[in-house]
Amino acid sequence: MRTKKDHIDYVYGNTIAENVSMRNPVFIDLFAGAGGLSEGFIRAGFTPVAHVESELAACNTLKTRMAYHWLSKNGKIKIYHDYLNQKISRNELYSSVADSVLTSVINMEINKQNLSLIFHKIDSLLKQKHIDVIIGGPPCQAYSLVGRSKDKNRMLLDDRNYLYKFYAQFLDRYQPKMFVFENVTGLLSAKAPDGSKHLDNMCSLFEQKGYTVEHKTIVASDYGIPQHRKRVIIIGSKGDKQNFFDRISKKEQQYLVKDILADLPPLNANEGKWESCKTICKPSKYLVDKDIAESGCPITQHVSRYNSSQDLEIYRIAVDIWNKNNVRLEYDNLPERLKTHKNRDKFKDRFKVVDGNAQHSHTVLAHLAKDGHYYIHPDIKQNRSLTPREAARLQTFPDNYYFESKNDKPTLVSSFRQIGNAVPVMLAYEIAKAVKEDL
Repeated sequence: MRTKKDHIDYVYGNTIAENVSMRNPVFIDLFAGAGGLSEGFIRAGFTPVAHVESELAACNTLKTRMAYHWLSKNGKIKIYHDYLNQKISRNELYSSVADSVLTSVINMEINKQNLSLIFHKIDSLLKQKHIDVIIGGPPCQAYSLVGRSKDKNRMLLDDRNYLYKFYAQFLDRYQPKMFVFENVTGLLSAKAPDGSKHLDNMCSLFEQKGYTVEHKTIVASDYGIPQHRKRVIIIGSKGDKQNFFDRISKKEQQYLVKDILADLPPLNANEGKWESCKTICKPSKYLVDKDIAESGCPITQHVSRYNSSQDLEIYRIAVDIWNKNNVRLEYDNLPERLKTHKNRDKFKDRFKVVDGNAQHSHTVLAHLAKDGHYYIHPDIKQNRSLTPREAARLQTFPDNYYFESKNDKPTLVSSFRQIGNAVPVMLAYEIAKAVKEDL
C-alpha cells in the first residue's frame, strides 16, 4: 500500500513515471512566471513536473512555492512559517526539501540554443515521455497594444512574436492530451510582417500538431475574480473535442474590493514590513472560501512604497473626487503647480483609484513595478498606492505565497512585476477544473 510519503515523492518528482496508475494528471509550465497559472492547476489536483522560466527572481518564487507544497504535504509547514517570519534563511528553507523539488524549476530562456538541454532536464524529471497537459504563454510585450504603440516598427521585428513555435516543439515532443496557452488581448490583432495575424498562424501550427484548437477572450470578473482582467485563452485537445469554454462555469462575485483588503493593517506611504504582520480583523468570507486567507499563516509583503509629497497631494485629490463623485481624476484638471509631466496628450488618467465599493478592481498590471499612480488605495486616510500583498490578493494569490527577488531580500519592483504579469490563481483553477474533467 502506498504511504503518504510515497505520494509526496510522486508529486514532487521522485516517481513521476507512476502517474498513470495514480490517476493524477501531470503538467509542464512553460514561460511560468511567478506561477499563477501553475498554482491554479495544482489546486485542481494536477502535479507539476517542471516549470521553465527565464527570470531568476520568478524562478526563486517558484522554488519557494514548490517548497511550500512539499513541506505542507510532509507535515513540516512550520519550517515554511519560520521562513516567512524570517527565522530561517532561504537557503535553509531550500535545504529542508527534497532536491527534486528545486530541480523541477528550470531557470533557462526557451530558445533554439537551449531547447535540447531543457528537453533533457525535463526528461530526467519525468523518466518517460508522458505529459497530460502543457500550460503557459510566452511574454506578452510583442503582442500588447502598449508595446506596439511604443515601438517604431510596431513590434513586427520582435523575436518574441514567434516563441509560440517553440511551444509547438514541446507539443511535438511530449504529445500532451491538452494544452492551455494564455496571452494578452493584443494577440487578437497582432500581425506578422506579411500581414497575417499571429493568432491565426499559431492556431494553424497547433492544429498541424494534431490538436483541435479553440480560443476565447475571458474576463476574470465573470468567474468570481475581484478584478476586471481580460486574457486570450487558447485550448488545444487531442481528437475532436470542442466547446471547451462552455464547461467553465461563470460565477458571481458577492464581495466588494474593500472587503478583500479590510483585514490588512492600515499603512501610510513608505510604511509596512516584509516580514509577517498581524491582521486587524477576521478575513472576509471571500478570502476564506477561496483559500486566500489561511489560519495561522503569517501575512507578509504588506509594504507601501515611498511617494513624494506632490504624489501624495495628487492621490488625495484623486481619492476625494472618486469617493464624492465617482469620477476619475483627469490630469488636465489638476492645479497647474502639480502638472509636471510634459506629455499631456496621452495617459490623462495616469492617476487612478482602486474602486473599493465595486465587486472587482481594474486590471492589475506589471506597471506597478514602476509606480503606483494607477493603483491608489481607496482609503484616503492611508493615502498611498497598493502594497504587493494587496495586489496579490486582487490576483487571488493566497497569503502564503511569497514573491522572491534575484537576491535574498525581496523588492517592490520584483514583487510587483511578478504579480502583475501573472494569471489570477482562481481563474487558472476554474480553467484547470474543466481541463481535468476533459482528461
